[in-house]
Amino acid sequence: MTTYTSSRSRRPPAHASWDVRPHAAPRKRRRRTLRRQLPYILLAPAVLLEIAIHVVPMLVGVWMSLLELTQFHIQDWSTAPFVGLANYTTTLNPGTEAGRALFHSFWLTVLYTTLSVGISWLFGMSAAVFLQRPFRGRALLRTLFLTPYALPVYAAVITWGFLFQRDTGLVNHVLVDQLGLAGGAGGDRPFWLIGENSFLALLTVSVWRTWPFAFLCIMAGLQNVPTDMYEAAAIDGAGFWWRLRSVTLPSLRPINQVLLLVLFLWTFNDFNTPYVLFGRSAPPEADLISIHIYDSSFSTWDFGTGSAMSVALLLFLLLVTAVYLIVTNRRRHHA
Repeated sequence: MTTYTSSRSRRPPAHASWDVRPHAAPRKRRRRTLRRQLPYILLAPAVLLEIAIHVVPMLVGVWMSLLELTQFHIQDWSTAPFVGLANYTTTLNPGTEAGRALFHSFWLTVLYTTLSVGISWLFGMSAAVFLQRPFRGRALLRTLFLTPYALPVYAAVITWGFLFQRDTGLVNHVLVDQLGLAGGAGGDRPFWLIGENSFLALLTVSVWRTWPFAFLCIMAGLQNVPTDMYEAAAIDGAGFWWRLRSVTLPSLRPINQVLLLVLFLWTFNDFNTPYVLFGRSAPPEADLISIHIYDSSFSTWDFGTGSAMSVALLLFLLLVTAVYLIVTNRRRHHA
C-alpha cells in the first residue's frame, strides 16, 4: 500500500530554528571589525607622513645636537665626535659669546612676537567688528583686507623691500619728501633695512602679513554670535563698548584662544619674512632667533651648535604651548 505525505507534513515545526544563511555571523563579525579598524586605516597615511616629515627629522636634529658636526665631518657623520651636551652648555651659557648672541636674539624675538601678535590681533578685531554690520561696499573691503594673506610671501616681502629702499623707496618719498616727518635737518633719508630702523621695518611687514589671518578667523567667529544677544543688550541701553566687552569678547573667547596660540607659534618661528627682507645676514637690531640659528648652522658650518639651538627652541615652544593650554583650559572650566 502506497502512502502519500503532504507537503505540509514535511515542513519543520514552528519552534525549529534553521539558519538559512550559515555564513551570516562571520560576515557580521568581519563588518564590525572593519568598522572598528576604518578610522585607523584612514589615519594611517597622515600618521606615516607626519612621522616621515616631522618626527624623523626632529630625531635626526636631536642626534646632530650631540655631535661636533662641522664642515670636516658633514660628508660622513660617523666620523663626527660625540660631545654629548657640550653644544647646549656652550650656546645656552650667557657667559660665552655664543650664549650672549643667542639670548640677544631670543629676547628680540620675544619682543617682536609680542608686538606683532598684539597689533595683528587688534587690527583684525577692529576690522571684523567694523565689517559686522552690512553696508554698501562691505564685500569689497573684505576682499581688500584679505589680499595680504592671499599674496605669496616672497612676492609680498620683496615688494616691501623695494618700498623700504633709502633713495628710491616709496616710504621715504612719502615720509621725507611729501610729509617731512622723517629725515634730518639736511634732508637725509633714513635707512630702513639696516640699523635701528630695521626692527620697525620687519615689524611692519609682519603685521601687514599677519593681521588678515586674525581678521578672517575673528570674522568667522562673529558669524556664530546670536544677534538676539546684541538686541537684548541694545534694549537694556548698552553702548558699543559695553556690548564689545560683555557680548563680543566672551563669545569669541574660544576663537581667540586658538588664534593667539597659532599666531604666536607662526611669528616666533618666522624665517621667510626676515630672510627675504634682509637677505642672508640680518642686522643685529632684527636678528631673530630663526635667522640666528640659520647663520650659526650654514654660515659657520657648525651644524651641531645650530641643532642644539633648534632643539632648545623646540623645547621652549612646547613648554609655552603646554602652559598656555593648561591655563586656558582651567579658565574655561571655571567660567
